Amino acid sequence: MPTARPFRPLRFDPAVAGPLDRLVAPPYDVISDEARAEYLSRSPYNIVHLTLPDAPEDAARDLADWRERGVLVGGRPAYWWIAQGYVGPDGVARTREGLGAAIPVTPYEQGEVLPHERTHAGPKEGRLRLLRATHTQLEPIFVLYDGELGLDRPAGGPVLDVEESGVRTRMWEIPSEEELAIDTPLLIADGHHRYETAVAYREEHPEASHMFAVLVSTSAPGLEIFPAHRLAQHVGDVPGAEIDRPNGGVTLYRGGRYVRVQTDDDFGPRVVDSLRPEGVTYTADAAAAVAAVDRGDAEAAFLLEPVTVEQVARFAHAGETMPQKSTFFYPKLTSGLVLYPLATA
Repeated sequence: MPTARPFRPLRFDPAVAGPLDRLVAPPYDVISDEARAEYLSRSPYNIVHLTLPDAPEDAARDLADWRERGVLVGGRPAYWWIAQGYVGPDGVARTREGLGAAIPVTPYEQGEVLPHERTHAGPKEGRLRLLRATHTQLEPIFVLYDGELGLDRPAGGPVLDVEESGVRTRMWEIPSEEELAIDTPLLIADGHHRYETAVAYREEHPEASHMFAVLVSTSAPGLEIFPAHRLAQHVGDVPGAEIDRPNGGVTLYRGGRYVRVQTDDDFGPRVVDSLRPEGVTYTADAAAAVAAVDRGDAEAAFLLEPVTVEQVARFAHAGETMPQKSTFFYPKLTSGLVLYPLATA
């Protein structure tokens, strides 16, 4: 079974870098070209200069410069308690809490860390070039665990407190040099490409044995998986019964009509895949999906029920992967709060 351990972080020094809300951003893979330009303009030290550089060499140059000039400063070995306050796509306010730590980087076959989605080669190649250049884990991945870790939120106010994209993130430092035993494998919720990149990097640098992750309990009150509805530019005939509104299962919306898709499969994303829709895009907002069809931006929408944590775990422990974009874990983890320099730095 895996263990988690504390690490020495890199953090922005606001006295040099400026206010934290000008420095943070969402993860690299949800930032559009337009949003990237906006984040880059916020500050010469915004984290996007590192996570989405023009070239990996630019990120390496900036990172070295920031460390030399005290924009980024080191710290003592510690875990980080992380609380994210957010309003989900369903309009409900929640707080999700977890623990920032270093987790082992091992191939999936070893069973310490398990995936639940398929990945693509292109993003991993780009992330590996960036990791080779910076020797730093610039963003955490998000993993789930069962049971208890034996740590709780410290008393007093947080060390870091910032709002980005409607999500308030607070972090408390937990100084420690002790490892934590975890009773079950860790399950990747978000960050498959980055994890697999770290595995490839470790093959080149065996000493880079761990990476930065936020561990969230499967029983955490604020943990929710939202559905990733599908918009399709074209889909063929779909057997089913017309209904007044979505009421479970997979619902096709097309031509102003809702149709409950006829199927014996209880896993919505797989049902949609079997119908071979063309030109598929994704949204967590069912009303927005319906509106897109009404505007003519898409021919049809497939409205899905959320995947459960139990389903995610079942796939992972069976050694199977879900179709792409089966889950929508919200909120994303804010980047730029803590960085993890690797042993090869």
